Amino acid sequence: MPAPDCFVGTAFLPSGAGFAQVVRMAARSSRHAAHVSRTVFAQAAAVAEKTAAPAQTKSEYDLVTLTSFLLKEQAKGTMDGELAIVLSSIAVACKQIASLVTRAGISNLTGLAGAANIQGEDQKKLDVVSNEVFCNALRASGRTGIIASEEEDLPVSVEETYSGNYVVVFDPLDGSSNIDAGISTGSIFGIYAPSEECAIEDMDDPEKMMQNCVLNVCQPGSSLLASGYCLYSSSTVLVLTIGHGVFGFTYDSQIGEFVLSHPDLKVPEEGKIYAFNEGNYEGWETGLRDYMDSLKNASKWGGKPYSARYIGSLVGDFHRTLLYGGIYGYPGDTRNPNGKLRLLYECAPMSMIIEQAGGVGSTGRGRVLDVMPEKVHQRVPLFIGSKKEVEYLESFLK
Repeated sequence: MPAPDCFVGTAFLPSGAGFAQVVRMAARSSRHAAHVSRTVFAQAAAVAEKTAAPAQTKSEYDLVTLTSFLLKEQAKGTMDGELAIVLSSIAVACKQIASLVTRAGISNLTGLAGAANIQGEDQKKLDVVSNEVFCNALRASGRTGIIASEEEDLPVSVEETYSGNYVVVFDPLDGSSNIDAGISTGSIFGIYAPSEECAIEDMDDPEKMMQNCVLNVCQPGSSLLASGYCLYSSSTVLVLTIGHGVFGFTYDSQIGEFVLSHPDLKVPEEGKIYAFNEGNYEGWETGLRDYMDSLKNASKWGGKPYSARYIGSLVGDFHRTLLYGGIYGYPGDTRNPNGKLRLLYECAPMSMIIEQAGGVGSTGRGRVLDVMPEKVHQRVPLFIGSKKEVEYLESFLK
């Protein structure tokens, strides 16, 4: 009976082939396969080595919640427990407002409230509700002595204070004009040292008490103990400084906590993005118009023109500038010589954050944090962002 065909590798041996020949062919096939395998594995290893992510070094703040972060800072002595309680209360308020913003369209919270704030601006429904949320959270903390809000005519003394007596200033919902369009909004806050000068016991002389409240609220930004903002957008991000760097926390709705996502944020030293409302261009001073023209016509000097990005929400525009670099500006013009942003609860807190991140906050002619407020709702021009970009702008205004 003839021997059957034998299969070796990809070759068939004809019937009757000798056993020795089969062995030799099998050996050659095996050596070839081994060589191919070694080559393939070597190539795969080389590709893997080139594309492998860099080794991650474990950070002190890996996978920690805002609560854990505050406890660590308290243990290090960079803040006390009373301030941590105030910050935790603000975080709770931000969670509530984030939920309200998300559901505004189906909860009848869009549109106007039918009233105006002290600046003469029409209040949105969500402005009013967000202000109440912030005020209630700070009162419940038991560590807040004075509250000053964009939505309140005057500072408010808090009765439910057990200790701490911190002065907290805030804009409960920045960019609320964007709410109905579903565009980014945010909350801004700043915290000053405890004050004993605005005590509720002074109600026998309410005028004197209010004067003391205003005096204690009107402090320069350089006296801020902590500042932060919360961005309500595709994600909810709380950015915070207590004077030792800037940290960002993203809200994880599955566990109901802010989780550290941006440790030790630093703004790039320069950037090619500017955020200005150029609709006011004709009302700007000559130096500022020359500056803007230089950004657009950079190609004349062999450079690349800057890109314009403007949301119309300070928190949204600032957050992008902090991450990507560039400059945000809201200057004065012929209609509003001091601009429209408020020093105490918008410009000063944001300037503290940007300085802690390595950037600059300027009025165009000086440091924002050095300006002493004369009244609670005082306005100042603001230019804020990358160090080189702000310095370049200032060179046109001197």
